[in-house]
Amino acid sequence: MLRAAAPYLAYGIISLTGWTTRLKVVGGKHREELKKRGKGWIYAFWHQRQVLLTYTHRGDGAHILVSRSKDGEIIAKVMALSGINAVRGSSSRGAAAATRELLELATEGRVIGFTPDGPKGPARQVKNGVLYLAKESGLPILPLASASSRKLEFARSWDRFQIPLPFAKGALVYAPPIYVGPNDDVAAKSAELKATLDRITDEADRLVQ
Repeated sequence: MLRAAAPYLAYGIISLTGWTTRLKVVGGKHREELKKRGKGWIYAFWHQRQVLLTYTHRGDGAHILVSRSKDGEIIAKVMALSGINAVRGSSSRGAAAATRELLELATEGRVIGFTPDGPKGPARQVKNGVLYLAKESGLPILPLASASSRKLEFARSWDRFQIPLPFAKGALVYAPPIYVGPNDDVAAKSAELKATLDRITDEADRLVQ
């Protein structure tokens, strides 16, 4: 019963947090410019900072990769309540099928979401999945970071996972899109994406101090 109720409880807590957070958005023009193109893009954000985005991007229609674990099942339900689609798969279970599904969605011009260091880390290290998807689909990667002045941080988790708390200052920071061309060096693009995500995550943290 607790597991069945957990998604609804989480959805309620995230809703309260979103309603009471004083949010500052930086670089929102990058997202708006991509919307005007009438095509999709790939959100990229560190696994540690995903909870606030579940509120700020409600109804976005994005398709986010979620693991097939029991915890992933809860996350997928919370996302469904939030108008966000889950594509189930991880490095250990369903990876090939999930990659094919994401690529099909990307080539259709849908919005995709990726935690480049998820689901198990190492923290803040870009894995190749998001770069492969961008290269094969031609969609730009839109780096995104969030921060909250009040949060729980799980020190024993691999990425010190954060859960924002209500009545806080919040920040969303978008960076200019990153394109991965067919002849681009994947290692160089990986380093560029990591540096960009680290930079805007630090900027989001400064904005809520």
